[in-house]
Amino acid sequence: MAKKNKEGKGVTVAIVASEYNYDITLMMLERAKEEVDFLGATLGPVVKTPGVYDMPLAVKVLFGRSEVDAVVALGAVIEGETNHDEVVMNQAARKLTDLSVEFGKPLGLGISGPGETRLQAQDRIENAGNAVRAVVKMTRRLRELG
Repeated sequence: MAKKNKEGKGVTVAIVASEYNYDITLMMLERAKEEVDFLGATLGPVVKTPGVYDMPLAVKVLFGRSEVDAVVALGAVIEGETNHDEVVMNQAARKLTDLSVEFGKPLGLGISGPGETRLQAQDRIENAGNAVRAVVKMTRRLRELG
């Protein structure tokens, strides 16, 4: 097992994970938790939403909590027979970004898609760890700005 580092010490990361395509998002959630632990950060609340489109409301509540420094959003928006995947991803990403700016707290966009196949989504599970690393770094850099 890799030695833990201390990059995330003093940073509390909450996670919001979509239950839609849960065979993939469950693995993303476990990968994100591993990265929080590896970085020495604290795992905050973990909230499961029905889908990616439902995430902004949960993220807003988490950003409102003083003990939460950052949130990671995890999901897989897989292409269907219509363009619905594009609508879901575009609207969710836009609102999640707006909330991050509004609350002044980092949001890790660990949502893959739109337009991806199930196999492509499985290949992107590791990106959950990337989203955790990004919010830990951004939290530290925002603190440096004072």
